[in-house]
Amino acid sequence: MKTRIAALLLVALFAAPAPDAATAQAVSRKWVASWVGSVHGPYPSGNPVAQPELKFAFPEAAAGATDQTFRLIVKPDLWGNQFRIRLSNTFGTQAITFDGVFLGIQAGAGNILSGTNRPVAFSGRSSVTVPPGASIFSDAVSLPLPSAAPSLDGRKLAVSFHVVGSSGPMTWHAKALQTSYLTRPSAGSHGREETDASFPFTTSSWYFLDAVDVMAAADTLVVCAFGDSITDGTGSTQNGDDRWPDVFARRMHAAYGDRVSVVNAGIGGNRILTPAVYPPPAPFPGGPSALSRLERDLLSLSGLTGVVLLEGINDITAGSTPDAIVAGIREIVSRIRAKGAITVVGATITSALGNTGAGGTPEANERRKSVNQFIRTGGVFDAVADFDAATTDSASGSLKAEFQPNSSLGGPGDLLHPNRAGYQAMGNALDVRVFERK
Repeated sequence: MKTRIAALLLVALFAAPAPDAATAQAVSRKWVASWVGSVHGPYPSGNPVAQPELKFAFPEAAAGATDQTFRLIVKPDLWGNQFRIRLSNTFGTQAITFDGVFLGIQAGAGNILSGTNRPVAFSGRSSVTVPPGASIFSDAVSLPLPSAAPSLDGRKLAVSFHVVGSSGPMTWHAKALQTSYLTRPSAGSHGREETDASFPFTTSSWYFLDAVDVMAAADTLVVCAFGDSITDGTGSTQNGDDRWPDVFARRMHAAYGDRVSVVNAGIGGNRILTPAVYPPPAPFPGGPSALSRLERDLLSLSGLTGVVLLEGINDITAGSTPDAIVAGIREIVSRIRAKGAITVVGATITSALGNTGAGGTPEANERRKSVNQFIRTGGVFDAVADFDAATTDSASGSLKAEFQPNSSLGGPGDLLHPNRAGYQAMGNALDVRVFERK
């Protein structure tokens, strides 16, 4: 009898899966940031590019959106079959209720690829109320992907949501360099619709949405570009996805396949040191200082493993001393290090010499060079991306002439923001190997 029992136990042991197999499979995956649009203030404060007229969509900025639907187009850097989104009311003054929230794959313009538009829930509910100053992640959304992997190349997500009543001041990211779609005020909820017939208005900004996560392998690298307008992409191509982080992302995927995600936390006009308090009575277009937004916009990102820091030119324009800027950089790096094993790459500040602003003077250029010397030799970074060397004309000290003409607006450029070609040079100046897990 004992022999029979022992035999049955052995059969059960080898026939059944290991008791912790399901747990191990679950642990091997995690949420990682796949897209980021750092919010920086209430609409219309900020620095949008190629913004169409919005007075018909938002007649009164103080009232914000009124019973209308947004269809925001975003490009995830990493695809998967399970996503979640984060809605933000960071700079709102009243609670906002969102319903009719959907996530789908963009087909073209404001249209959704047939059969991919999926409802989004929050703690199992179809609506969510976000208090002022808060943000909230949705539940996981299972998204059907096209069967052929190449069909995802160049694809973007469409995130649709309806604002119930009037939102009040709208938390936004001004410089999206991406066309999104809006219904008329009081048009009601249209997120479920696959066509864009209910979305007559366009915008080149993002509102309320500040992050999209994807469920991915646990060893996925997540690298965030943290910076100002040169990271945000001023001078690059509307809808072209050719900011320097986009260029770098393509190189990272060539090296690591689907085990990496590169996200962009740039804000046009951002400074390291100021404003000391945000929002002031008149919101600063560059948003909260890098030091004050560090936790929300960088350190809270899902799965963060690496950072490329490019900040400082706006502090130079504001008259800050090299010592003050260096102290701010040291504090940023110190706070990142305190979060654990995160690779930190310092990027040298590109030239603004000749720009008509205060940062374009020879004196300001000398302060910039002084900060760059610290970035190159100060020993606080794991590696350095020499964007200055990649973009500066050694004879003139200004940006190279071919990096000047604005890729979206045309014209000669402003001797501050690189164009598509300049951003390519920057994205190619980063060593992808520094972000490998040690």
